[in-house]
Amino acid sequence: MVFGEPDVAITKQKDGKLFVKVRGVDVFDPTTGEIRSSGADDIACWFLDTDYNGESFFVRHAYLLGPQEPYEKLKRALRAEIDETEWSKLYSARSVPFDPPKKGKIAVKVINHYGDEVLVYPVGK
Repeated sequence: MVFGEPDVAITKQKDGKLFVKVRGVDVFDPTTGEIRSSGADDIACWFLDTDYNGESFFVRHAYLLGPQEPYEKLKRALRAEIDETEWSKLYSARSVPFDPPKKGKIAVKVINHYGDEVLVYPVGK
């Protein structure tokens, strides 16, 4: 089992909405004793729970990253046209703006290209 933490920044806009930017991820591998630090380009995907209750992570936003643009692969797999404007919102290290959590926290789950899955819940009550 690996341990780690995503490197994220949460920013409040003038209208009160928040957005998250994923800057990278640090993962400690207990089998080697090494810490692997990587930037956003080494992240395969990341997920955002905008009202995390501390028990169950509910994916409210999903984003894809990485050096290989998966747009064409997804388009072929779905056998459908995908609106490129909407796609660009999903292929990003920055979330779309969202309302602050009503009673929970903001949690971010990151999966890197090694398959390591790490979670952080940096903001909230």
